[in-house]
Amino acid sequence: MTNRLNRRGFLAATAAMAATLAMPRGSVARPAALGLQATTRTLDIDGRAATVFGLINSNGTTGLTLDPGQRFSLNLTNDLAEPTIIHWHGQIPPNTQDGVPDMPMPLLQPGETRAYDFETAAGTHWMHSHVAIQEMQLLAAPLIVRRPEDLRADRQEVTMFLHDFSFRAPEEVLSQIRSAKAHDEPPAAAQSQADDPHAGHDMGGGMAMTGPQGMAMPGMAGMEMDLNDFDFDAYLVNDRTLNDPEIVQVEKGGRVLMRVVNGAAATVFWIDSGEVPARLVAVDGQPVQDLPGTRFGVAMGQRLDIALDLPAGGGAWPILALREGAHERTGLILATAGAEVPVILGMADEAAPAFDIDLAQEAALRAVSPLAERAADVSPMVMLGGQMQPYRWTINDRVFEDRIPVRATTGQRVEIMFHNMSMMGHPMHLHGHHFQVVAINGQRFPGAMRDTVYVPPMSMVTVALDAGEAAEWMLHCHHMPHLASGMMTTFAVSA
Repeated sequence: MTNRLNRRGFLAATAAMAATLAMPRGSVARPAALGLQATTRTLDIDGRAATVFGLINSNGTTGLTLDPGQRFSLNLTNDLAEPTIIHWHGQIPPNTQDGVPDMPMPLLQPGETRAYDFETAAGTHWMHSHVAIQEMQLLAAPLIVRRPEDLRADRQEVTMFLHDFSFRAPEEVLSQIRSAKAHDEPPAAAQSQADDPHAGHDMGGGMAMTGPQGMAMPGMAGMEMDLNDFDFDAYLVNDRTLNDPEIVQVEKGGRVLMRVVNGAAATVFWIDSGEVPARLVAVDGQPVQDLPGTRFGVAMGQRLDIALDLPAGGGAWPILALREGAHERTGLILATAGAEVPVILGMADEAAPAFDIDLAQEAALRAVSPLAERAADVSPMVMLGGQMQPYRWTINDRVFEDRIPVRATTGQRVEIMFHNMSMMGHPMHLHGHHFQVVAINGQRFPGAMRDTVYVPPMSMVTVALDAGEAAEWMLHCHHMPHLASGMMTTFAVSA
């Protein structure tokens, strides 16, 4: 999943664009609609064949990459033997094209084709089934919309799409999760960071892990966290494990933009660049002020754009994804021509820590283009609750079928406070909107623009947004077993 546009290619593309713009308006044909198929495919996972789902474009590859300003004009065909529907995560389409079952459009039946057409939001995004068990079957893919500056930059783009995978049917996985006994003890890595909340964070620059301006984070000592409620059979980057990783050829001293998408069902990862200095330059497709470091966390549904400046000499550099609170890892390898590629085991000697318990990474992010300053018109509280036994996850103490929507009116400035009173973290995703993180545990700051925010146990995160199209928009946890157990509601916007 790599793309390369050098200076020569950029000049050619610029000349072609100039020629197109010089044509009479009536002679410029509208580009033909793209094609996308929801279908089955077979992967080789550590020597064992696995039949999974996928989203395949007209070139026979997974995912989509669109040019700056290109409309999302697409025909989606369901080649599966069961109904499905695809959500365009990070995009803001008309509500009728958002891709949620019966809200308002029905599932796409086998053999059916449905047309989509809307203006795109630039950045690193993705697309996935909004049927929870199908996402667990890998019915997901990258959706990249480039900005003009991406074409101007002389750098290589590499997509790193993360999955967790089980050979078991998703129904069986969910059944086991729901029936499993609660953990008797917290994972060692979680307890280690509970005792020392700063452990494991490496964002460079000597940043204080308590956040800016003395922003206090809640202490977790003595409290048991639940990090991972299922051990998957494999953890994948671009459909491969470290037993057979993707080797991406790069130039000596080259510049790389790593587009990371966490498409996993129930796994938070740390992205570790190892010996290569890195800068976090965007989250959820939205530019942030450069944040230097070598390790950044990414929760389910979130995306990271990481800029890498490779050493001048030849070599091979693993970019790894570490499963939080566990030894498992996956990744890919950047290598110059002729470089010796190291063998890296899928199990690390030490477990990775829990992710962002003190919200230090989130507190360090600053939006390049924040929302305009404005007082909130409404400030709803969204309580996140649940437990491992019985396995039940709620919003405002209700499951989806019994929901009371979060309400707003088009044009209102809304500040939603997510208050997590459970002992698992929840990546909260809002459809149809981008929002800005504006407070952590009551302390305000001008944070990142996002569409999915991670709320760790016993913490509060406040996001601000301007209510958009009058419709019911999904608001849910992107931990798929939590969603399947009821942790979703709607953001009901009235005219």
